[in-house]
Amino acid sequence: MGIVIKQSFRNTIIIYLSFLVGGINTIIFYPRFLESEYYGIVTFILSASNLIMPLTAFGIQYTIVKFFSFYQDKVQKDRFLTLALVLPFVIALPIGYLWDTFHHWIMSRVAEENQNVESYTFYIYTVAVSCAFFEIFYAWTKVHLQTVFGNVLKEFWNRAVVMLLLVAVFFNQISKPEFIQFLAIAYVLRTLVMMVYAFNIYLPKFSLKPPDNFVEIIRYSLYIILAGSAGAILLDIDKVMIPGREGFQTAAYYTVAVFIGTFIEAPSRAMNQILQPLTSKTLNEKNDKEVGVLYKKSSINLLVIGGLFFLLVNCGVHELFKLMPEKGYSGGELVVLMISLAKLYTMFLGNNGAIISNSKFYRITLPIGVGMAIMVYLLNRWLFGVYGTNGLALATLITIFSFNTFKLFYVKAKFSILPFTDKTWRLMTIIAIFFFGFYFWNFNFNFGNEIVNILSNLIVKCGIIFLAYVFLIIRLKISDEISTIFRRFTGNNQ
Repeated sequence: MGIVIKQSFRNTIIIYLSFLVGGINTIIFYPRFLESEYYGIVTFILSASNLIMPLTAFGIQYTIVKFFSFYQDKVQKDRFLTLALVLPFVIALPIGYLWDTFHHWIMSRVAEENQNVESYTFYIYTVAVSCAFFEIFYAWTKVHLQTVFGNVLKEFWNRAVVMLLLVAVFFNQISKPEFIQFLAIAYVLRTLVMMVYAFNIYLPKFSLKPPDNFVEIIRYSLYIILAGSAGAILLDIDKVMIPGREGFQTAAYYTVAVFIGTFIEAPSRAMNQILQPLTSKTLNEKNDKEVGVLYKKSSINLLVIGGLFFLLVNCGVHELFKLMPEKGYSGGELVVLMISLAKLYTMFLGNNGAIISNSKFYRITLPIGVGMAIMVYLLNRWLFGVYGTNGLALATLITIFSFNTFKLFYVKAKFSILPFTDKTWRLMTIIAIFFFGFYFWNFNFNFGNEIVNILSNLIVKCGIIFLAYVFLIIRLKISDEISTIFRRFTGNNQ
């Protein structure tokens, strides 16, 4: 776990710095500088592009991670990486050629009062293709266990660009429509930078001759492309559905709540950057013991960190919404709670998904993905009408809980391993006690200024949770890796 902890720590710092910038954008700049209507349009464009991206990528980013360590000679590696660059064009080019048809279909799904998105639909395609090739080049660097720079581009680049563009809008240097245009250009530039970095790490000798296992690659990619598309539906269908029934403002309000709830998954995203190729390598080497070790360690470490941020987010979210400029942003506490619960449960499973998708049992990812997509779509349609945006979050929670539980028992059946130990139950007890102890309790400061009172309550409450939680984790030795990092940081080698 050494290289995992080292790069995961760096990636976690990068991701939380990115989330800080993203939080400033989401909670302060977007509502004040861009207003909810245009923010809703941006959300719609990015979510729609995320639905198309897995299709245009042809599943190649996952294919690279799975197969690259399989090859033993450079010739086969070079043929494989050449193929990885060619295959996405098989879908991306026809989609671009037929975009007028896609444009009319998109507009038919948007309510009459939201037709102002019509001028921006081509950016959906631009962002989707850019993100597809970015993920391919990022996977290119992952298999060489170089994840940090790509993580900077993936997590920090766009949020920093958004902050700069929002400031430019505020000072009337660019218009709101130009904001969307420049944001699309930023996605293209990010891909070009990632490409240069990937080629600098490993530049293949390009060859149009396919690798020896060409048929197996195509078969795997087709499975993954369908599973990935289904997974994208789970993540973004709710934000795309909202403008079809309500205004872009509602999409903006919901997006803020989802962003806050998603904040806790940063450690998972950081650790998975390096866990995916390592899991693939241990599976290719048939090292089942190491697979089990990675499974348990990734689970407890992610649950420790995710649990902390789950508590900080949910125990402080009520005060956080009080700082929002529009009343429509408030009242999203239940959305935050349900989304963060779904993310915490996913983190509890550690590298479960990487074990399935990189093993010989990868075909199960297709029915899992399709099942999740169908379930979340049907639940969204039903619960959105009953409970509004709370219903969308509930649909996501039910779907993720159901299928993650299936994956938990599937890995147990195929590999005879489970992610939890006796420390897991102690940790879950700590998280539950802290949640019920702090969620309904606040300080009643009275400094004569409402903003100061809100911030004081937020800071003091979160500070107590942080210090008490970390003390218990270290004292009870819940995680060996985190205890080691703590001893190094404090200079205590006892």
